[in-house]
This record gives sequence, structure tokens and C-alpha cells, in this order.
Amino acid sequence: MITRRKFLETGIAGTCAFCTGYAPFVSAINASGSYEEEFPAKEAMYYKQLPETRVECELCPRGCKVADLERGYCGVRENRDGKYYTLVHSRICSLNADPIEKKPLFHYLPGTKAYSIATAGCNIECKFCQNWQISQFRPEQIDSIKITPGEVVKFAQKRKCDTIAYTYSEPVVFYEYMYDTARHAKQEGVGSVMISNGFIKKEPLVKLCRELSAVKIDFKAFTEKFYKETCSGELKPVLETLITLKETGIWFEVVMLMVPTLNDSEKELRDMCKWINENLGPDVPIHFTRFHPTYKLKNLPPTPTKTLEKARNIALEAGLNFPYTGNVPGHPGESTYCPGCKKVVIKRVGFTILENTMKGNECGNCKRPIPGVWC
Repeated sequence: MITRRKFLETGIAGTCAFCTGYAPFVSAINASGSYEEEFPAKEAMYYKQLPETRVECELCPRGCKVADLERGYCGVRENRDGKYYTLVHSRICSLNADPIEKKPLFHYLPGTKAYSIATAGCNIECKFCQNWQISQFRPEQIDSIKITPGEVVKFAQKRKCDTIAYTYSEPVVFYEYMYDTARHAKQEGVGSVMISNGFIKKEPLVKLCRELSAVKIDFKAFTEKFYKETCSGELKPVLETLITLKETGIWFEVVMLMVPTLNDSEKELRDMCKWINENLGPDVPIHFTRFHPTYKLKNLPPTPTKTLEKARNIALEAGLNFPYTGNVPGHPGESTYCPGCKKVVIKRVGFTILENTMKGNECGNCKRPIPGVWC
């Protein structure tokens, strides 16, 4: 296990992830020191006090009512004598320098890198979670290292990353850390993007968007049944989040992981694409990505390519201009096409850009504006 001192001395930030192993109830970095000294708690930004030293979290739609010395659903926020604290501020369990296309964000600074960070915790539980080793455990159960917001920004700059991405687990649960880092990054000319499930209340979302550059929302499905049974969540708050993002004017993209037999029916896809067009507009990119068996859904097969192609065609028929297929490297649906002349403006294979013919924010062929953040 790398120590904080060694980490800061060598400056290898952006090349490693700490969280691959599960360390029950003990963080290896604290083997020789105090847990509380290494990771001091920070008071949460959104909660209210209740009688008998209880608190109510006002960050996400769960609205957890938490007794003294107990934690909310996410496992990373704790009531201490009537005050609510985040236990994961500056407490990174995973980080890496990724292509921005990996998020995926296709209309945001293509070809650049994002310095990606995560802490433990999540406010829902998807049975197909690819990062369950960090999202479904408490912070003291996995290895972490202390990196302050200012240090994150410095490491991002050292790795020549234009953006910091809050990702891998669920950044809503490390809201204060994300907010502080994004503010610092903005002052230093570094962008910030949130990769989220969208399960957040409006007030903290609007405040956060003032510091962010872009958002990607993982849209799990278009039915309450799927959200409840497969993710222990709710659809309605996510729809409200998407509408709020539209209202703020921030750039955002949507991803839907296509899980065979659970959220891939033609009716659901048509209903969803219609809702997106009517409420968010035709220019919001939507990525239909391939599911791979993992965590608690190992009984289902990977998504057939034809299912992704069907979803993309339905989106086009519904009037959406930028539908993509994901997790199928080399598929034509990975590339960006101009809605005007229909020519490829950004050709991709996986996370690699092979060709970019855009001129500023316009199609290099017909001059039609292509929505996004291009420089």
C-alpha cells in the first residue's frame, strides 16, 4: 500500500487505483496511525437538525433521517451529536487519468484527458454496478489516501488533464469534496465534470452546476419498476435532475446501459426518446451502452449489438440528433455525425479519435453548428 508521503513525493497521481481489494473495517493507510487523524470529518452542507439530536439529510431524494452516531443510506455521512458530517472529504480510493471519451462525454473537449477521482459510497445500489467494490462499501472498509482539493488540481495539471472528473462511485455522496475541488479547479482554469446517477435534490445541484463544466447522467431505465427493483432508487427525481440541468444551461449528456430483458423493450425506448426530445431537446447526446454481466446480475448475457443498433435507430426516428452506441469498439455508432449533411465530423474507435473535421463548433463540411463544449 502506497503511503501519502510517498504518493506526494513521487507525483504518480493519475496512474493508479487503490480500491481493488476489500479490506474489512480497516484502511491499510491507517495501520500505524489514527483513523480520525488521517481523515477528519467535515460538516455536511445540506441537512437540517431534528429533535433528540437527529438530523435529516437534504442532499439526495432519500432524505435520510439519521439518529445520533448513525449513518445515512450512503454509508459516508454520519450524525455526531446532532451535526451531520461527511467522512470522505479528501479521501480518495480510486484515481486515474482517463480519456474524456471514457466517461463517456463525446461533445466535451474531445481528445483530452480527465483526472478521475472517487471516494467510497453511493446513494443507490445497482445490481449491475461495475464499481461495486467501492460504491457499496463504507470508507473504512477500503484503502484510501488523503488528497486535498488543491492537491487534486495540481496533480491534474501535472498530468496535463484539462478536466477533473468526479466518477467511478457516486459523486453526489462526496458532494462537499467535489464542490470544494471544482471551485479550486475553476480558479486555476481546470474544468470539472460530474459523472452521476442524477439522484440529487435541486438546490445542491444548482449550486454545484455553477462550478462544473459538464455533467453526464447514467439514466438507468425509463420505468419506476426498474429503478426500484434493480437499483433501489426512483425514476422521478432523475427526470427532475435532467430538467434542472437543462434549465441551468450546463452541457450534459445521457447514458443508458442496455440490460437484456430488463430495460430494452421497444416501447420503453420509444417513450424515453420521446420524453427526452420534448423535455430536453433534440441535441442532448444519448449513449446506449453494452451491459456486461457483473455484481448481482451475472445471470444475464452481454447486450447484443443489434439491441444497441435498434435503440440508436429509435432515437433517430424520435428526432434525437446525437445517439451513440457504446462498449462496442469500432462500431459506426461511436462516431459523431452532422445532423445537417450527415457526414462524420468526429470518427472514433473506442476511446480514440481517428479524425476530427470540425471547425470550431461547426461541421467542417456544411458549417452547421454542433452543440457541445469544444474548446
